[in-house]
Amino acid sequence: MKKLTLLPRILRTAGHLTGVATWQTGRLFRKAAASALDSVQEVLRAEIQKGNAKLVVDFLTDKALPAARALLLERMTARLLVRLGLRGALASNVVGWILPFVLEQMVKVGQRTGLFDKLRANPTVQESLVRLEELKQAVWKRLVPDHGTGAHVLESDDAEPPRQLPA
Repeated sequence: MKKLTLLPRILRTAGHLTGVATWQTGRLFRKAAASALDSVQEVLRAEIQKGNAKLVVDFLTDKALPAARALLLERMTARLLVRLGLRGALASNVVGWILPFVLEQMVKVGQRTGLFDKLRANPTVQESLVRLEELKQAVWKRLVPDHGTGAHVLESDDAEPPRQLPA
């Protein structure tokens, strides 16, 4: 049986041509996602501080007016472009795929946790800002899960200490 090795070689060649090793793409994605999440958070926080908490909830639940939605997206895009520090077509391409992805994850987390209902129920600016920060933390955990911190020790019934694996 003949093994098809064309695909891994193509991927390796593409990585060499772009100058990015495979292990570096995760770091770059985390940086772009963090920048996008911070940009979204800044715009939404500014709107809440202006007293437009209902607009923020409507934007995240896709019930905002098209003009308001376009204005908020334009502000988020401008902040993200400044944060990324890229120019031209590369910048618009990166913003074009990372911003919708982050907003989609934000909506999913907000719906799953019921945070939008909490935002509607809290009329004060301070409580809305706290809820928005909670949303940011939950979205960050969804975007960049840290698999290294999920281990925990289970209590066992026997008094025998755990066995050590041979080195």
